[in-house]
Amino acid sequence: MYAYSDGVPHPHLASGNFDAVLFDAGGVLVLPDPTVLGPLLHYYGGSQDHEVHARAHYAGMAAKSASTAGENDWTHYDETYLETVGVKDAVREEALEVFGKVKGVANLWRHPTTHARSVLQSLHDKGVPIGIVSNASGQIEATLFQSGVCQVGEGELAPVRFIIDSHIVGIQKPDPRIFHIALQKLPDIDPARILYVGDSLIMDVGGARGASLVPCLVDPYGFAEGHDVIRIMSLTELLSAF
Repeated sequence: MYAYSDGVPHPHLASGNFDAVLFDAGGVLVLPDPTVLGPLLHYYGGSQDHEVHARAHYAGMAAKSASTAGENDWTHYDETYLETVGVKDAVREEALEVFGKVKGVANLWRHPTTHARSVLQSLHDKGVPIGIVSNASGQIEATLFQSGVCQVGEGELAPVRFIIDSHIVGIQKPDPRIFHIALQKLPDIDPARILYVGDSLIMDVGGARGASLVPCLVDPYGFAEGHDVIRIMSLTELLSAF
């Protein structure tokens, strides 16, 4: 079982173990926008605190993974998210309907996670090949740029080599074939030396392992404790791996 680094480099994230890093987008580089969801759910008794909404996302992802639900089933995520932010039981059904419609708008997944841009820039400055593999709706490259996180190639933001959007390529995680597309763009790097950073045990950890990559789970609140996977609380921990 893997544990948090607690400020000490994780033994499996020690420098020299990896030659490239791939990222999921949602839950890793961006979150559902709490500046929209906070006021929306406050009507139903929910908190507007951004930290509470961040916790709700990861709690929701843990519930989704525990249910072994596929990419298109967000029932457990939605229920757990609302419970975590404190939506009142008496209005839970209506809140779920409203939340599901608003949260389901792909462009709403746009709020940058802490350190997302700075970590990408630091990894780029170290010469680390970086790519993004995301289950999305055709929008994620534009969203990451508009949100100030990164762009493909050189420019004003942190550069990445490529962004693979499941809608565009027609393959979703956990199908390993979406990772194979990324591997074709990194032909000289052994998959076993490529780290894939995600927030889902099913979509990301399972998918990455199926493509022979090394998965790393963003788990800032410890919801995945006990699972045999590298876990990090913060993206900054990745800097010790390169």
